[in-house]
Amino acid sequence: MAHYGVAEAKNKFTHLLERVEDGERIVITRHGKVIAEIVKAAPVEPSTDVSEEAIAAALENLRMVRESLPPAHMPAADFIRQLRDEGI
Repeated sequence: MAHYGVAEAKNKFTHLLERVEDGERIVITRHGKVIAEIVKAAPVEPSTDVSEEAIAAALENLRMVRESLPPAHMPAADFIRQLRDEGI
């Protein structure tokens, strides 16, 4: 397990990630105190078990939310520019 100060870890971050990918654990310290440990993440497998009923329910919820919103009186881009120009 390698130890790095915050500044050195910041400067070598890409290299440290490569070491972590190879299975090494990296400890980050600040003023000699351990503040973080970087470890390789466990692989995450995407879930593909989504039922037709769950999809239909999600779409119905989305439809209900959309219908509850007031109609847009201008395109979104114009609305964002207006907010920007008004300083909001």
